[in-house]
Amino acid sequence: MENLFIVAQAAAPGGTSALTGMLIPMLVIIVIFYFFMIRPQVKRQKELRVFRDQLAKGDKIVTTGGIYGKVVEIKENTVIMEVDNNVNLKVDKSAIIKDISDAQQR
Repeated sequence: MENLFIVAQAAAPGGTSALTGMLIPMLVIIVIFYFFMIRPQVKRQKELRVFRDQLAKGDKIVTTGGIYGKVVEIKENTVIMEVDNNVNLKVDKSAIIKDISDAQQR
C-alpha cells in the first residue's frame, strides 16, 4: 500500500508537464488557424459588404450566378441590372460578388 502511494506522488508532477506539453501546441494551432483562415475570410466579407453598400448607377457587376451586367437602379435590398439592351434583371444585393471594371474584357 505504501508503494502505491509513493508511485502516485511521483506521477503527479509528470502529469502536469504532459498537460502543458499538449496545451501549448493546441494553442499554437488555434492561433495559426485564426491568422491564416478566419481573419482573411472576415476581411473579405467586410470588403464585399462595403462594396455592396457603395454601388452606384452605372457600375459593372457580376452576380454569384455569373451574370454580367450594369447597375440601372438601386433599392434597399435589390439592384436592377441591365444585362443587354432593354433586358433588366432584379437581383438581390447579396448575389452581387464583385466589380468587373478592372477585370480583363474578353
